This record gives sequence, structure tokens and C-alpha cells, in this order.
Amino acid sequence: MRRLLTGVLSLGLLVCANAAWAQSAGNLAANRAQSPHEGASISHWLLRLHDAARSRSYVGTFVVTTADSMSSSRIWHVCDGQQQIERVDALTGAARSTFRHNDKVMTFLPERRVVISETRDALGLFPNLLSRADSSIAQQYRLKVLGRQRVAGLDSDVVQLVPVDALRFGYRVWTERETGVVVKLQTLDAAEGVLEQAAFSELKLGEPVSMAKLAALMDDTKGYQVKKPELVKTTAAQEGWQFKGQVVGFKPMACHKRANSDASARQGNTLQWVFSDGLASVSLFIEDFDASRHSTMVHHDRFAMGATHMATRRLGAWWITAVGEVPVQTLAIFAQGLERKQ
Repeated sequence: MRRLLTGVLSLGLLVCANAAWAQSAGNLAANRAQSPHEGASISHWLLRLHDAARSRSYVGTFVVTTADSMSSSRIWHVCDGQQQIERVDALTGAARSTFRHNDKVMTFLPERRVVISETRDALGLFPNLLSRADSSIAQQYRLKVLGRQRVAGLDSDVVQLVPVDALRFGYRVWTERETGVVVKLQTLDAAEGVLEQAAFSELKLGEPVSMAKLAALMDDTKGYQVKKPELVKTTAAQEGWQFKGQVVGFKPMACHKRANSDASARQGNTLQWVFSDGLASVSLFIEDFDASRHSTMVHHDRFAMGATHMATRRLGAWWITAVGEVPVQTLAIFAQGLERKQ
């Protein structure tokens, strides 16, 4: 559901705003929950979601809608217990096929005959709502059981994750009753209005997806230029930054820097610092201020696209961009709380 804010951010490609979380869920089989009920443990329910998204094979078409846009994609997913591989083809907008084999990601852009090869940590994208099993989520959200509905012809349980404060959005989640796979997800504002929805319009569970065939397609880069963006793990402190703000529940998860691949831009690195509360995430991007690109944004420092919001700020010689599926006031705290170490 996350959007690439092309032309607004200096990165040609976001390094996945929800990236850099470990994929350790412990003994999930021992913690699986049945269909949710009033008083059910949110932790057990979340563990079931985490397990389902990674242990099932499926093929489907999902559609993402906001107030003024709609996009759809086709997904093939398979897991043999140890290895996961999936293919996602964009059905709207520019042609794009994205393959993921564990932490290796290959994005094929056929119109440009380019493949972008990257190593990424676990994603928390639909239908993989969780990147990891995080018990602290229960401190920031309450589980509210809403009942049952059918989605894409599948009987589904419906729950709502109600935030305990105004720093994060709520979620309404539909899960297939037998497997726990997320089949529909709505991101809700404070008034429980739908900011964004992702849902399968068609889904086949247990499909015999060939891992070998997907892997072969992923490795077939003949006729394409393969680009491997330089991405280096680091820490904010090591790069001379610190966060003085306080956003309850959000913890720093990872920090990377990427070399600027645009030869016409000022030299230097773009730093991405990721925070998460287990469901929602915020990325702080730090780069050199460039008057030719940033001056027009100084007086328009907040943007929104569906559930994805963005806040920007100039801090001396640097330009700060905060991006995440959280309220804009939360992003403002992150942007304003970032400081250069003395």
C-alpha cells in the first residue's frame, strides 16, 4: 500500500519505508489463535497473521484504492517452510514486475529495460501486514471484533485495530477464516473514515505455485541493464544525527545510507532512518539541501496521498523528509525532533 512519492523525494527509489525489521517470530505454531472473539489476545491474533502470510501459497489480484486513485496488481506467492519467493506485477500505471526471494528483490522496468537489484529486510506490506511478530503492538492498539464477511468469495473474520492515541491510524482487517491470510485491509483516520483500502478481488489459496519457475524468471535479466544501488547499513549517531522528539511506541529499527546516483545532483549520501510501532512506520530521509529542487517545497511542507503522509523541513544545510502511514502531526514531531549532534 505504500506509495513512491516520485518527484517529491530526492530518492529515485524508496528503500522500502517499512524495511529493516528482523523476521524472527519464535515458535508460531504453538501460538496460533483460532478465529478472533471478544477478549481475544491481540498478540495471538497478530502471530496468526504473521504465520499465515509466510506459510501459504496463493495467487491473486489485489486492488488499492484511495479517495482519488486506484491501482491493481497480480501476485504469486510460495513458501516451502524455509524459502519464500513471490512475484508482483503492476496491472495499472507503468509496467513493473517485482520479484522477492527472501531478502533479495529484483524490480523489472520493461519500458526502460532496467532491473534494480537490491537486498531488503522484511516488508510489512499488504497482504503481509506484519514484518515481524511484535508483542508491543498490544500496547498501542486494542482489538475489536466486528464479525464475519465474505471477501473475494472467502469467508473472513473482521476485526478493528483501534489506536490508543492520535499518533497513529487505525486499521480494519479481514482475514480468511481457515488460514488467517489477510484478504482486505483498510487504514482509518481518527473519525474511522477510510483513507486507503487494499483488498483481493480474486484469491486462490493453496495454488501449486512453482518456486523453481519464479526463481528462473527472477534470474532472467537478458536484455536488461542491471543496477545495484549502493546501500550501506549505518547508525544515525555515526552519521552525526540524533532524535530528541518523543513519539510513544515508535522505536528506531534501522538506518541506511545510499549514495546519490544522480550525477547532476550535489555529491553526498541520502540517509534513511526507520522507526516503527510494529504496525505503522516512519522513515526520516536526510540529504543535502538543494535550492533547485527544494526551494519550491519550503512553503508547502506537508503532503498526503491516501494513508501516506509526508512532512518536510529545512535544517541548515540539510533537507529532512518524514514519510509514513501516520497522521501528519506525528510526522511533524519526527521532522522537528531530528537534530544535528554537536
